[in-house]
Amino acid sequence: MENTTSQEITLRPFSAWLLYLALPFMIFGWIVIVKLLPIHNEGPAIFGVFGVIFMILMTLIGSYVVGPNQSRALVLFGNYKGTVRKQGFFWTNPFTMKKKISLKANNIASEKIKVNDSNGSPIEIGAVVVWQVDNTAQALFDVEDYEDYIDVQIETAVRAVASAHPYDESEDSVENIISLRGDSNQVDDELQGLLSDRLERAGIAVLEARLSHLAYAPEIAQAMLQRQQAEAIISARKKIVEGAVSMVDQAITDLSSRDIIELDDERKATMVSNLLVVLCGQENASPVINTGSLYQ
Repeated sequence: MENTTSQEITLRPFSAWLLYLALPFMIFGWIVIVKLLPIHNEGPAIFGVFGVIFMILMTLIGSYVVGPNQSRALVLFGNYKGTVRKQGFFWTNPFTMKKKISLKANNIASEKIKVNDSNGSPIEIGAVVVWQVDNTAQALFDVEDYEDYIDVQIETAVRAVASAHPYDESEDSVENIISLRGDSNQVDDELQGLLSDRLERAGIAVLEARLSHLAYAPEIAQAMLQRQQAEAIISARKKIVEGAVSMVDQAITDLSSRDIIELDDERKATMVSNLLVVLCGQENASPVINTGSLYQ
């Protein structure tokens, strides 16, 4: 099937002010012509009145206004004639359909949808998209209703992005993996690029796209909170142990290098054990004074 894309045509509109200025002269000329016609009785009067009414109606019906950041697509008997983007007061063929299209930026906040991330965890996610009509011909003729089309494509793109990434990073995750919560800027860029490709068919330019809501689904939210707390505790403990081992190693090395005391393996083990208990314990240490030797 051949994929046809409508091309926007920019029109140079005819100013309605000129026509309205010329209208009195046109009416006067018509009256003169009717007077000269060889018609008897009341014929000239009736013919002249209908002619004046017809000219006024055609002038009014063909007039249209284009406001700031607005456009009018002109369609005559099913044929697209072009789009007027210039603001002002204009006139065209009275039988032309003048479809109004806004060129302003629009915001859409998608509904919160439930979807599984790449790990299979159910999450709730939503997005905010800023879009603008770029090609009026595509927006009118290449899709049925471009606003409904945008709504559906936003939901589809959000689902695609959410299912391609995990909600959060874990210790078992592959290095440099992009997560929804931890790499929001990259996820937003990916969402905007995906939407731009999808909405190009409708002549829509995506100015900005970002996630506005991200959370675990209610049925697993409590369990995931406990998991995050456990991971945070394990990570903190790991840092504490690494720091304590480094401090113990430095203490033993300094004592040996300065000849302050000579420690055999058993005394080193005891010292390491005591220091690790002091450095890794959550409560303040209670010192015990040993008045004897280590072996008594």
